[in-house]
Formats: sequence, C-alpha cells, structure tokens
Amino acid sequence: MLNIVLFGPPGAGKGTQSQLIIEKFGLLHISTGDLLRAEVAAQSPLGLSAKEFMNKGLLVPDEVIIGMIDNKMRSTKDIKGCICDGFPRTVDQAVSLDKIFANNGSKINGMIALEVDDEELTKRILLRGETSGRADDQNESLIRQRVQEYNEKTAPVAGFYKSQGKFASINGLGTVEEIFANICTEIEKLQK
Repeated sequence: MLNIVLFGPPGAGKGTQSQLIIEKFGLLHISTGDLLRAEVAAQSPLGLSAKEFMNKGLLVPDEVIIGMIDNKMRSTKDIKGCICDGFPRTVDQAVSLDKIFANNGSKINGMIALEVDDEELTKRILLRGETSGRADDQNESLIRQRVQEYNEKTAPVAGFYKSQGKFASINGLGTVEEIFANICTEIEKLQK
C-alpha cells in the first residue's frame, strides 16, 4: 500500500497536484479541507464548530481532524493507498496519523512537500479567490494570517518526516506538468 502526505502551505498547489496523483496512482484522496467544507456546508455541529476557526484563519482542533481521518480510514477498504492533503498540520497530528495508519495495518511511506514563497502564495490565493467563492480566499490580511499560521505551526511537521527519512522537497514554482513530473519521480522512489 502506498500512503503519501502531500505537504505545503495554502496556495502551494496541493489540490491540483493531488488530483493528478490520484488519477495516475489510483490513490484514495483524504483532504481535511474537503471534509471540513462538506461538514460546514451540511451545517453539522462539527461543521459549525470548525467554521468558527476557519473564518479566523486558525487551525481546527486536532481531535476533530483526527477523528475525521480515522473514520475515513475505517470506512474505506481494498484501496491501493491514499494521499493525505492538508493533514497533518502539527507534529502531534503527524504522531496521531502514524497511529491511525498503524491501527489500520499500514504506514505513511513518505511526505512530498511543495515549496513556494509567501508572496507567491498570497498572489495565488487571491487569484483563486476570484473563482472559488471562498471568503477566506478573498481577504489579503486573512490569507497572510493563514500563511503565518502555517509557517509557525505546520512547517515544523516536515522535520518529523525528515527524522524518519520520509521527506522530499519539490519546488512548487513552474508549470503544473513540471511539478507533477518531479512529484512522480519521488513517488516512484517510494514504491521501490
């Protein structure tokens, strides 16, 4: 089974690259962002709680995200593997993710990190906001808060995977095809 964490700040291109990876390698997509947005749209208690954090540009509490991931893993069987997009966002979540996979008889094979500088991220998210309809993609100060939150709380997760020898860095600038080709090279290394 091939299980990958696709990592990077908001606007790095994880969503675009995730779709290409899923199509090529036949992996299950686990996107906490998608799961959270679905809960918000359904106006479930979890969604309403999560919305308060998301609207402030803050991370949703670990226990909420971890529970959603565990439920997703338990409800899907007979898969080739999965790609985690937008999770883990903290070292504690990375530790919990390892436990979730171990409890389900599997493991994370590697993390692929898309590297993009803060100014480019802000520009990309504002452009995305023109078509996404997401309020949090249209407010520059909120975008900068999200990027700062990522840099302070999420970026250290890379060190967790580096210490396990499971980290690969990819330049997130270039064409979608160039970035995808570099990602595929790293995935092929994980499959050996």
